[in-house]
Amino acid sequence: MRITLFGTGYVGLVTGACLAEMGNHVLCVDIDADKIAALKQGVVPIFEPGLAPMVQRNHAAGLLDFTTDAAAGVAHGEVLFIAVGTPPDEDGSADLRHVLAVAASIGEHLRDYAVVVNKSTVPVGTAERVRARIDQALAARGVQVPFDVVSNPEFLKEGDAVDDCMRPDRIIIGSDSARALALLKRLYAPFNRNHERIVAMDTRSAELTKYAANAMLATKISFMNEIANLAERVGADVELVRQGIGADPRIGYHFIYPGAGYGGSCFPKDVQALVHTAETHGYAPRLLQAVEAVNQAQKQHLFALIQRHFGGDLRGKTIALWGLAFKPNTDDMRAAPSRTLMEALWGAGAHVRAYDPEAQRETRRFYGERADLTLCVQPYEALQGADALVLVTEWKVFRSPDFARIRAALATPVLFDGRNLYDPAAVESAGLAYYGIGRGRSVDSHA
Repeated sequence: MRITLFGTGYVGLVTGACLAEMGNHVLCVDIDADKIAALKQGVVPIFEPGLAPMVQRNHAAGLLDFTTDAAAGVAHGEVLFIAVGTPPDEDGSADLRHVLAVAASIGEHLRDYAVVVNKSTVPVGTAERVRARIDQALAARGVQVPFDVVSNPEFLKEGDAVDDCMRPDRIIIGSDSARALALLKRLYAPFNRNHERIVAMDTRSAELTKYAANAMLATKISFMNEIANLAERVGADVELVRQGIGADPRIGYHFIYPGAGYGGSCFPKDVQALVHTAETHGYAPRLLQAVEAVNQAQKQHLFALIQRHFGGDLRGKTIALWGLAFKPNTDDMRAAPSRTLMEALWGAGAHVRAYDPEAQRETRRFYGERADLTLCVQPYEALQGADALVLVTEWKVFRSPDFARIRAALATPVLFDGRNLYDPAAVESAGLAYYGIGRGRSVDSHA
């Protein structure tokens, strides 16, 4: 099939590469000429395991190409995916300017029937706005061209996006058109061979499904962070509590890990957008408001522990950070807990030495060169001259550290475990004070 994707970010590039992998002819369109030129040379602008070789392989095979020419993109595809960003606006709503700009461009160039697919995460009712924008552009041309608009939200986890795309657990298709549904079923047939994964519904339900899924996962994280904060106060160990409740199949073990708060490009903006949608329809979403409030507070928790340990004075201290990306296996720093922590440390007069396997370049993009930030090329290099170590992102490279080496390197023997990755007893036996998230026994012993 001939497929066009507008947007070459995480969703667009991963989706395009995976569709090309299945033998489709895919053309990716983006307004960033430098990015398109780099992709044509096989340079992938984001870190996502397995993505670069897939892009390079299918581009070499002639199945995946890139352009800045929107007209060529519209002419190429029988299915036109909109996969551009929907960043949060000042009021928390999703900014649809890029989505609607693509819709207008499609209307300006459409000549034959096509299915327009909203792959971007968009508020309820966006499919209707996209249809109206395309109709408006067609009317301005004085032509009538049949088309359908479908909602087909993505469920890709950064760090596992290629596998999620190739082996989806469900494929949501929102459409009232039998013709469009049949076309997308044919497109997704190679991903749907093991068992039926397609769930068909109307566009509004499909749009809400995406937000509801992310809001539910964010709720589980914030709930566990609430329990962790309570565990610290009553002297319980939240890791034992997690194991106890996770054994219940109605709860399960997924997304019940307490930590430094959730970040990334999805959960924060999607919860905010869903809150905004509810409020604009006269409903106060109290649970969702609490999920967001708990997460914002949780991002300050590591800083509070550090500040408490040092008696409230961090001036002149050097803090080592392991991990900068919002989660492992990505270089994404958007809404990352590390950013909240670093900014709080800088505000308190501390210096930061940090190491991350992939997010160094993104950190420089956000903060540039600063006298109070040193980015290191090795994990233990970050410990040189540091007063404390803080684990922020649970990369595999951090899972089995040499605690004796950490103890010897630090001016003050203290480790703050923002992901509860380590056994408190093992850390303390090496002569380090240990602070975890919700591990009341070890936290209270050093209060």
